[in-house]
Amino acid sequence: MAATLLADELGLPLVTGSTAAFTHYLNLTPERLELRESAPGAPRPFSIDFTAGATAHRRRCGGGRNQPLARAVGLKGAAAPTVVDATAGLGRDAFVLACLGCTVYLIERCPIIAALLRDGLRRAARDLEIGPLVAERLRLCVADSRDYLRRLAPDQRPEVVYLDPMYPHRRKSALVKKEMRLLRQLVGDDADAPALLTVALACARWRVVVKRPRLAPSLTGPPPTLRIIAPNTRFDVYLLNDRQPVR
Repeated sequence: MAATLLADELGLPLVTGSTAAFTHYLNLTPERLELRESAPGAPRPFSIDFTAGATAHRRRCGGGRNQPLARAVGLKGAAAPTVVDATAGLGRDAFVLACLGCTVYLIERCPIIAALLRDGLRRAARDLEIGPLVAERLRLCVADSRDYLRRLAPDQRPEVVYLDPMYPHRRKSALVKKEMRLLRQLVGDDADAPALLTVALACARWRVVVKRPRLAPSLTGPPPTLRIIAPNTRFDVYLLNDRQPVR
């Protein structure tokens, strides 16, 4: 029944036999929703898990409010802004921000990615350690972020809009993680990222933060107010209110 409802929701065929005719397929197990590849020698199934692995390690050992992401969003002192993550993807940065006190609205326009993300959040909400903060601070919406941001009433506008558009293609594809390859196959190259930046700048109350590869150009548009550099990543910060802390 659950698989039938999910297939109907996503507009996908329900397959009960061979999956050889498909390059990828969703597999609903009693424990989780998985994205699988059908090719021989395909990597292991992919699912979103906030309770273990790299995500859990980052929550415990990522540097708290001193890490570059927190500084970019403006988590200084007791600040705990509301953040719209307008390119939610796998939800990892949103989860970190929620662990640091933010209320985060995750906006994802790809229904398949959103289904995987919803499943990961559902399982995380049952975890004894992180369940309460997941249930309280993370909200998922399946929508085009440009439309979502434009529809917000003035009193609904978030303090921060966070953008993590698909990174530019790398010449050495072996350097691209499996998750990112899957994400690109499903959502494309985010060619409309500059247009999303324009909408975000008109919506956010305090700042817009754009995550980029360290050496990549900024998105087309106004120059960022400041940049926060990490070893492999850069955060372009657009300040919209002089009263906001600069770090």
